[in-house]
Amino acid sequence: MNPTPRIIFSGGGTGGHIFPAISIAQSVRKLVPHAEILFVGAEGRMEMDKVPAAGFNIVGLPIVGFQRKNILKNIKLPFLLWKSIRKAHEILDTFKPHVAVGTGGYASGPLLWACRNKKIPYLIQEQNGFPGITNKLLANRAHKICTGYPGMEKFFPKEKVVFTGNPVRQDLKELDAKKNEAIEFFGLAPLKTTLLVLGGSLGAKAINENIKKIFNQLQNNGLQIIWQTGKGYLSEIKTFIQQHGSEKGIYVSDFIGRMDLAYAAADIILSRAGASTISEICLAGKCCVFIPSPNVAEDHQTKNAKALADRRAGVLIHEWEAEHKLFEEISRLAANPELRNKIAEQARLLAKPNASDDIAKIILELIP
Repeated sequence: MNPTPRIIFSGGGTGGHIFPAISIAQSVRKLVPHAEILFVGAEGRMEMDKVPAAGFNIVGLPIVGFQRKNILKNIKLPFLLWKSIRKAHEILDTFKPHVAVGTGGYASGPLLWACRNKKIPYLIQEQNGFPGITNKLLANRAHKICTGYPGMEKFFPKEKVVFTGNPVRQDLKELDAKKNEAIEFFGLAPLKTTLLVLGGSLGAKAINENIKKIFNQLQNNGLQIIWQTGKGYLSEIKTFIQQHGSEKGIYVSDFIGRMDLAYAAADIILSRAGASTISEICLAGKCCVFIPSPNVAEDHQTKNAKALADRRAGVLIHEWEAEHKLFEEISRLAANPELRNKIAEQARLLAKPNASDDIAKIILELIP
């Protein structure tokens, strides 16, 4: 292996693409402390803040995502794609990476396409049980494809696929020891049942709205809530809480930096079903109610959640039925600790705690 390996990571747009990349990069640095690591993200997206906060350098591309709800907004997309690919070539010429890693998101496509043109070996990390179009297009020239789910050979060249599981934050192990610290951190009562509400790093309007509808019922049932609202929803929800109930036993924030403590405090989790979130919940060994987003490519979140629900490792509620079923399911789980523990244990059996280290080793093996 080269004495000073240079590795470039691309991915972003949402936490589901950013945090796995950061986790893998941290594992690389643990194995090879002197490795040079550079991230490539999308300008104006959350990775431009989160990656430097984790101690890595990042460069932005002017790429944006495809707008499914407003087709007219995609007029500039071909120009921005061309501009991003050109800038990606410039970044590669300057940094001269030995290998590239794509974890998905807006920036991943242009960067890996440029690597393909320059014959730089690259690895794809596919988190979902149903791959996106970009990864399918780039798979043939990829050297390795690390997957979060088994059986992905039906989508990718069999000889390139390695089932590693999805990278997760390593601070989610042994959460029981953090329970008291977590209760104090969020200002909660130690003996009450705690509901953790997650809508992904950007928030989920449907989850927020459904919790608002049953908020008083949850409080009347003695539940306390840790509520990650997502960017753009915090002010509205704070006002709602002040107007509709007691603020005691409620912790609300747009983004939770100490997710290890949030998981440690939680007895029940309500969440979207992004692949990275599911991997974290399995590693944490928690009982979760999933409301998958129906607005993602190939409806992959529903497939993710169904894979757990079929194994009794989680509860699946479709967004269209949440208004009628959500409180019923949460109250059922709140009243039955034994059922919660059974679901949590089944989830824990699906965890792949060493995914980041395993992927890091594969990356280093690709370096000449």
